[in-house]
Amino acid sequence: METTTILIKNMVCNRCIKVVKEELEKLGLDVRSILLGEVIVNGKHDELPVDKIRTVLEENGFELIEDKKAKTIEQIKLVILDLVRRDDEKQPFDEKYSEYIVEKIGMDYHYLSNLFSSVENITIEQFIILQKIERAKELLKYGELTLSEIAYKLGYSSVQHLSNQFKKITGLTASQFKAMTGNTRKSLDQIT
Repeated sequence: METTTILIKNMVCNRCIKVVKEELEKLGLDVRSILLGEVIVNGKHDELPVDKIRTVLEENGFELIEDKKAKTIEQIKLVILDLVRRDDEKQPFDEKYSEYIVEKIGMDYHYLSNLFSSVENITIEQFIILQKIERAKELLKYGELTLSEIAYKLGYSSVQHLSNQFKKITGLTASQFKAMTGNTRKSLDQIT
């Protein structure tokens, strides 16, 4: 049977996967596979109830990606999210991000970089830094890792490098952030 891949914006967690799967199954779709930002369903694209899919996704805070450039940008974001949130890996990521993105998406990095910057108004590198800082905030709040362990986990060359970026982005030192009782974290879909 033929399958169709549906790309969805704002899927950033396991709860998102659960909600999207349940909602698409309520529409009668046969979900074959589901990952962050990507659902594979049985059936031809032109036979799918696209308007109903779009509506149910929007009702749940997601967005159906139909434009080719938007699909490429979402793929870039998902690759970066996957890299930053790699919890099962013992070693930090030591490959160049640009090479990894090219490998995963299969397009020229210069094209991807220009496309991303023109639409998102930040560079891929800036987006990576923002994602890494949000992940550092999350890990600091959990309190299970030291700043040194967080820096290592996120692939920083030193604690100082992480500390400098953290202060530049948040306006707080990591210690100040950790001591705060309020939560200044942004949901991942709000970071651009």
